[in-house]
Amino acid sequence: MSRAQLDKKAVDVATMFDTVAEKYDLTNDVLSLGQDRRWRKAVVQAVGARRGERILDIAAGTGTSSEPWADQEIEVVPADFSLGMLRVGARRRPDLAFTAADAMHLPFADASFDVVTMSFGLRNVQDTGAALAEFLRVTKPGGRLLVCEFSQPVNRAFRAVYLNYLMRALPQVARRTSSNPESYVYLAESIRAWPAQAELARTIEAAGWSDPSWRNLTGGIVALHSGVKR
Repeated sequence: MSRAQLDKKAVDVATMFDTVAEKYDLTNDVLSLGQDRRWRKAVVQAVGARRGERILDIAAGTGTSSEPWADQEIEVVPADFSLGMLRVGARRRPDLAFTAADAMHLPFADASFDVVTMSFGLRNVQDTGAALAEFLRVTKPGGRLLVCEFSQPVNRAFRAVYLNYLMRALPQVARRTSSNPESYVYLAESIRAWPAQAELARTIEAAGWSDPSWRNLTGGIVALHSGVKR
């Protein structure tokens, strides 16, 4: 499937996430064989947030990614464009300031946050560069970007096995755990079409971020991309 076809399907992505919200965290845990918890811990460690800082967690879904900071009494704003996800999150953690937000048009003032982080959501945005530029706008000078996203395994043989799992096994497993298993066909396709690490780093730099870098997790299945606002 071409990138243009993926973009066309992504028009209804918010509705898609609404339909999977209730079992989204459970399904992710099963599909990743529990690795998603490890990846989220790596995000928290890489951000290295301190009390007094303010974090924007965009594409926060039900707030699972925001909870570690809230539990450390660090101010975090979980934001998402899926109202279904936000409703589930608000029931789970009424103490968090869940906010409806489009990544390309954030409802926040310039230089509002010390950190902007996004986990497993950037590939679902219609215009990656526009979203990254918007993240830069709301970040304070000296602030940080951390994007956790599926990427390309560095070992060729492992990459072939991984892609086979995505396109065949993932939708089958999702049928047992998700309220909308067909949505995971789209998600698998979006992962396969996503650019490799170096290409995404160039896109981050082109959006205005300095010192772009990445660190692979689980052999490159996931990569942590970072940048700084100068």
